[in-house]
Amino acid sequence: MTTAELSGGGPRAGRRPASKVPEVTALFWVIKVLTTGVGETTSDFFAHTVDPVIAVAGAGLVLAGALTAQFRSRAYRPWLYWTTVVLVSVFGTMAADAAHVGFGVPYAVSAGVFAVALAVVFLLWHRFEHTLSIHDITTPRREACYWLAVGTTFALGTALGDLTATTLRLGYLGSGLVFAVVITVPPLARRFAGLGAVATFWAAYVLTRPLGASFADWLGVGPERGGVGLGTGPVSLALLLVIAALVGATRAAGRRTR
Repeated sequence: MTTAELSGGGPRAGRRPASKVPEVTALFWVIKVLTTGVGETTSDFFAHTVDPVIAVAGAGLVLAGALTAQFRSRAYRPWLYWTTVVLVSVFGTMAADAAHVGFGVPYAVSAGVFAVALAVVFLLWHRFEHTLSIHDITTPRREACYWLAVGTTFALGTALGDLTATTLRLGYLGSGLVFAVVITVPPLARRFAGLGAVATFWAAYVLTRPLGASFADWLGVGPERGGVGLGTGPVSLALLLVIAALVGATRAAGRRTR
């Protein structure tokens, strides 16, 4: 999926405003998967060290601040964008976990609810903007639709990952391996079955969440839960450092191409 393939549906003639999201490259997908792992282990870390109500409220406030800065920015800013994605990942994980732990909603039910919610977001987005392309995020309304969709994909992916790992008893490693295989389906469907580029993108985007989170959980949780036992705090810190290095690399590469 290239940028050109994902650009359909928006203005095509003349110079248009630059989109406020990054180019879709291999590095984009690597960073995206890492953010999902950070969201999972960071959420788990705070769940065991801070009162859940305080943790969710704090994460929500920080996310609101990041989103405000993102909306006020007039162009794509790598550090701001990826910081916001990380915070959406943390908050989305907390929201999905709260539905299960706090209210006893089965993962299968919450996954279904979040899937319907995502479908509604896409329907409304397309109804008003006539496109779901992430490379036409050039107006405040499109940006609002985009971030609402992103947040819902994180919540949906969290429920799917927990469903396979715990309800279906595949364990974190088994769940990660399953999604490592499943995530190859969208690009294969794009190539061999003619699935649209936008649909392919969003399907893969949803699947990155359970993929990254399952492996991060496997590294962080103890052997009694089928994990390596490195600890959620250290895993979160390590992933954040790798994300920072990769975002720095993309920023440097962007400067060299100007």
